[in-house]
Amino acid sequence: MTELFARTFRFRVTLSPSPPVPPPPGARPAPAAGPPLGNGAFQECSGLDLEMDVGEYVEGGRNNGVVQRAGRAKVARIVLRRGMLHPAGGSVDPALWRWFQDVVDGVRPLRRYDGTVEVLDEDRAAVVTWTFVRGLPAKVVGPQLNARTGEVAVEELQIAHEGLRLELR
Repeated sequence: MTELFARTFRFRVTLSPSPPVPPPPGARPAPAAGPPLGNGAFQECSGLDLEMDVGEYVEGGRNNGVVQRAGRAKVARIVLRRGMLHPAGGSVDPALWRWFQDVVDGVRPLRRYDGTVEVLDEDRAAVVTWTFVRGLPAKVVGPQLNARTGEVAVEELQIAHEGLRLELR
């Protein structure tokens, strides 16, 4: 049996509306109704990180080590980058900026999005999937404009969320 490495250049990101009530801890979120946010055509995705606080407990009389206690898990922000695509004669898709602006403007209820990040094989089938829940836009960064370079305009979205899971199929 030949084993292959998962390649990082073929992936898909989907942002779908979160249900209005968060799921209980450990339960899978119920799918919510509504269209996905954007078209998912991102060129970069980072922030698939989990970190746990580890507390040290110095036990009296134990001089050869320190007891390590599990603490709270911390998740990193999901960072998505993409080129600002637009149809010929049209304008760019403002969906990501509109989501952030709605939060800043106090539009209620807040629109939260659950996300999936799938690494795909040569046949475009998912080999590994990360899911995050109840995402909010934490930061939007516009393109760095420079007339001398001629580079593609790239926008960035940072999403703060309430949990990250790895799912193998």
